[in-house]
Amino acid sequence: MLAGAAAAYAATGSALRPALALARSADRVRPMLQPWSLPDHVASGDTGEVARAVIGAAVLAPSVWNTQPWRMELDEGTIRLFVDAHRAMPVTDPDQRQLMMSLGASLENMLIALRAYGLQPTAGLFPGDVPGAVASVSWTVAPEGPRDRLLFSAIPERRTNRHDFDGRGIYPQNRGALGAQVSGDLRVHWIEEHDRIRAVAELAGDAAEAETHDRRAQRERWGWMRFGDDDARRRGDGVTVEALDYGVVAKTLAGSYFDPGSGLLRFGAQSAGRKARSAVRSAGALALITAPAPGRLPWLSAGQAYQRLALRATTLGIAQQILNAPVSVERFRGDLLRAFGAPGEDPLALVRLGHASRVPASVRRAVPLVASFRAS
Repeated sequence: MLAGAAAAYAATGSALRPALALARSADRVRPMLQPWSLPDHVASGDTGEVARAVIGAAVLAPSVWNTQPWRMELDEGTIRLFVDAHRAMPVTDPDQRQLMMSLGASLENMLIALRAYGLQPTAGLFPGDVPGAVASVSWTVAPEGPRDRLLFSAIPERRTNRHDFDGRGIYPQNRGALGAQVSGDLRVHWIEEHDRIRAVAELAGDAAEAETHDRRAQRERWGWMRFGDDDARRRGDGVTVEALDYGVVAKTLAGSYFDPGSGLLRFGAQSAGRKARSAVRSAGALALITAPAPGRLPWLSAGQAYQRLALRATTLGIAQQILNAPVSVERFRGDLLRAFGAPGEDPLALVRLGHASRVPASVRRAVPLVASFRAS
């Protein structure tokens, strides 16, 4: 009887070997994805456990085109944040303001998570002792216990919602709660009047068209466009055509409309412009985050502020999306600042806010793919 069972087991194993080989092959091709969930508590004395949870929060931050341009390193109880240069967009984002804002959002998630776990973080920005480091984060036990639990709870729930909103405005008290997330030298300017929103919509549409017509820059963005959920999961990054919410024709023909080498790119540019105008017109309010002057530090700080604003919006049931084109295309920045009554300032983030149905989460590469743990 035992011999028969062994033979059957061997036969089953032999039959499964090709399937297992295919599964292993698929695992090698498909990156590990980070779940959109975080542990509620961690053992504060276990540095590795803390770091894995905190970096897990960091990778759930938004980034331009979901490029996830970050790399982390744990060394002797300190997490260092670096730029992943392979994920930069030097044509679309030549001064790296969007890249720095993406890293700022990631950094803010780390700090919020540490406070929520009852720890007191200390962050050094652009520390000179580690070449290339954007930030260095260490922590001790906080005597006052956990803080920032409300924003922490929103980290896995936050979404970038590119769908049209329903046009409802934002309550004044909610606007106040959102504006309170922007501090220091940064400022936030608001537009809520429908005629002014429509004027910014025209500007955003023109900027989106111009951005798409730039074939060199469009080649970069094309590299981050994903054609379906399977494509996104296979690569672990980028934005799907479905999430971009273009019209039916543009979505169906996206492979031609947005290909920088295609003769149909002009139709893609028109679709991008129409989508931007429609999206902004549907907003209940617009917010523009600015700094007195450009620079890596204010750009990083603006990413932190935007992330806190986005998380607070999530807790209030408010949908939000950052609109890059009016800031990315330099010739539109002056008109954008004048529309908000902020001439002479450095525009960093144009955010539309309102109400809409919840959208699915985008993919994220898992912690082991973006971090190294020297001391764990």
